Amino acid sequence: MLTTIEKILFLALAFGSLYFAGTGFYEVYKTIRRGKPEDRFDHLPERVLHALWTVLSQRTVFKRRPLISVLHALVFYGFVYYFLVNVVDTLEGFFPFRARGTVWNPFNLVADLLTTGVLVGILGLALRRFLAQPQDFVFASNVPLHEDARAGILRDSTIVAVFIFIHVGSRLLSKSAQLAEEGVDPYQPVGSAFAAIFAGANQSAVIALEHLFWWGALGSILLFLPYFPRSKHIHLLMAPINLALKKKNPGALEPMDFEKEESFGAAKLEELPWPRLLDAYSCIMCNRCQEVCPAYVTGKALSPAAILINERYELNRIRREFSAGKESPRPLLDFALNEEATWACTTCNACVEVCPVGNEQMLHIIDVRRERVLMQAEFPNALKKAFGGMEQVGNPWGMAHESRLEWTQNLPFAVPTVEQNSRPNVLYWVGCAASFDPRAQKIARSMAEILNAAGVNWAVLGLQEKCTGDAARRAGNEYLFSQLAAENVETLNALKPELVVTTCPHCLHTLRNEYPQLGGNYVVKHHSEFINELIKAKKLSLRPNSDGAATYHDPCYLGRHNGIFDEPRQVIESVGVKLTEPARNRSNSFCCGAGGAQFWKEEERGRERVASNRYRELKGIGARTVATGCPFCMRMFTEEAAQDEQSAPEILDIAEIVANNLRK
Repeated sequence: MLTTIEKILFLALAFGSLYFAGTGFYEVYKTIRRGKPEDRFDHLPERVLHALWTVLSQRTVFKRRPLISVLHALVFYGFVYYFLVNVVDTLEGFFPFRARGTVWNPFNLVADLLTTGVLVGILGLALRRFLAQPQDFVFASNVPLHEDARAGILRDSTIVAVFIFIHVGSRLLSKSAQLAEEGVDPYQPVGSAFAAIFAGANQSAVIALEHLFWWGALGSILLFLPYFPRSKHIHLLMAPINLALKKKNPGALEPMDFEKEESFGAAKLEELPWPRLLDAYSCIMCNRCQEVCPAYVTGKALSPAAILINERYELNRIRREFSAGKESPRPLLDFALNEEATWACTTCNACVEVCPVGNEQMLHIIDVRRERVLMQAEFPNALKKAFGGMEQVGNPWGMAHESRLEWTQNLPFAVPTVEQNSRPNVLYWVGCAASFDPRAQKIARSMAEILNAAGVNWAVLGLQEKCTGDAARRAGNEYLFSQLAAENVETLNALKPELVVTTCPHCLHTLRNEYPQLGGNYVVKHHSEFINELIKAKKLSLRPNSDGAATYHDPCYLGRHNGIFDEPRQVIESVGVKLTEPARNRSNSFCCGAGGAQFWKEEERGRERVASNRYRELKGIGARTVATGCPFCMRMFTEEAAQDEQSAPEILDIAEIVANNLRK
């Protein structure tokens, strides 16, 4: 037990520590409150339970790096339990009792084993961080990095690692000294083993060492707590909150109220919605998002991790003034990212999907894009043509609106429009790509053949159809998106379709997830889903395929954004094709490079094109056919195949594969 002087000293230190830590956390809270309002509090009990399960199961951590995830889990579970351990150890210091005996045996056994687990885990993580130094911790030289971050990241990691070693190691040695004095305990096997260190020492020395290590264990907490709000360790508190308040579908962007809002997007930290500021504090700086980012992997200036880290270090620098209401001193483009990084994002959602703490890095970029387009009218020149085409003729190709049905030419049957069939069971939303891109038009013709062969009562909007506005919204032109969406919603609401089927994942995502924000609620399916239903219902007669193996590329807006993985594969296999998976598949699929309006502009400088990276992987499978489920993915890979000097695989949409194998 502590002496009276030690108790007074501990209480004084605890009061000071909690005061400064509390002040820091309150400033963090006020800092996050500075962000623009956004409703994330619906279904709160469900959100909280989901977050608790995610945190306690560590399932998001184990998505990648399994060995490192095991080490992290050892530290995590140890620290969760240490909330109780530290309380019991404090009581032992202040009151004349020992947590030993039958009642305490389970507590002591778990504490002893988790103490060992934490030390093993932090040792492994420290060796990796400071000795192995993998590329995970490196930022490319062209990535903007906050001036405080380069030294700050290493310093923060060092402080956290040293704290954990001292805190948990001292606790082990304190218990070992206690066991050396009072006798070993089978329910504290590791502590009992370390008690041998104190063999031969006199009782006074053992008691003194027990006190010393008790102070090392609990005193280190008091010293660390004031630093806690500034450290990456704050993710222990912020990550569960972030996971609870995360959007169900981060890819479904929030609409703007152009009548009430005076500024759009984010130029400065305070103009970001508050969940973005919470992201910055939740980030653990593991750089997993950077590892899967197609822009970063191919040498662009964009690192999703760097954006959040830069925001964190800027907030730490200005936190006191910023939390008090003072305007941030400089724009995001001066420290968080640059113009090149802003326009390199494909909005593939890989960074969001892989993040273990629920960050939404992609949305930070969208907010900056919105400000550049809507407030500054500064964006890549190549986008002007796409914006102009969508505004003037309803499609980003800038093609005459009257030519939207040219894809129907040379079909052996007439394609019905809603003027001819006003009550179709299925409305086929063709989309701009399949209407105007010569290669993608083959997808539309194949889909029409399938619908006819299955005897479906269907129709197309024809000249009533306009671009959904996906590219405009991802490029930050929310105003143009809202115009296009309002016109389409008016058209669809008048028609009241039973089912909308589309061959474009971008149209699918917009119609299914974003039009409801504007009053357009429809049942929308990707053609892979609908074709799969037709096959299972035996409405299509297919002949076996003998053209060899195929591999399938998961489009980002079909897979990660909408969770459609199995149906396309089932359709491909239904014609007897042997399907071989690329290494990066399903939720880990690599982007084709066309999303986020990239298709309409020149790709930023880098080592290679995003499409080249993915095409090389798909070709490496050795399959005769690369199957796609998106007209933009098809176009990107078709261009790569055209430049391939060696034998290139055939690039086919799943609708083409099925149409080619229909029994005539």
